[in-house]
Amino acid sequence: MHVGMWGLAAIVTVIVSWLMYRYLAPQSWKEWSRAGVLQAFIIAFYAEMYGFPLTIYFLTRFFGLDIHSGAGGNLWAQTFGTPMAHLVAMGIGYTIVFSGATFVVEGWRRIHRARKEEKLMTDGIYSRVRHPQYTGLFLIVFGEGVVHWPTLFSVAAFPIIVVAYTILARKEERQMLEKFGAAYREYRQKVPMFIPRFGTGQNQEE
Repeated sequence: MHVGMWGLAAIVTVIVSWLMYRYLAPQSWKEWSRAGVLQAFIIAFYAEMYGFPLTIYFLTRFFGLDIHSGAGGNLWAQTFGTPMAHLVAMGIGYTIVFSGATFVVEGWRRIHRARKEEKLMTDGIYSRVRHPQYTGLFLIVFGEGVVHWPTLFSVAAFPIIVVAYTILARKEERQMLEKFGAAYREYRQKVPMFIPRFGTGQNQEE
């Protein structure tokens, strides 16, 4: 197990937090409150991944999980008794994470341009899903905290993060309706909220 690597935990936490605020920059106190939930997830998650494997300790202490000394601190590796289980989970998890990162970055790029031009963004990735940055966030948290390195906290926090950002997305949509009226109402009827639609006939103008 890689235990006590608090320096690495701090470095990774700072980098991931910077990326979060770079591409999901909060603009109101409500957005900051949701960001606080996500920040707590980041700190607790990497503290457990690199610092102290609380989930492994808890399951061993109270549920009799057998510790496999050569399997590391990953829950999948400990459950199946082989580091290979961790490698499989890591491969699947990071595939999901990178997919999510694509949504976040592309969504940020387009919405940044739309805000400058004061227009409704409906092309590119926004022709597939109304909130690509939040879709990407959900994929990243799920891929990293549920698939790759599940902990009691990360698995429990995932639905809380989804609910928090769903509430925020609905608030943002009310603001968009006030600003763009019928144009946004029509867009909302055609394009799904979080689950991308990959059918034909959508505007993908670059």
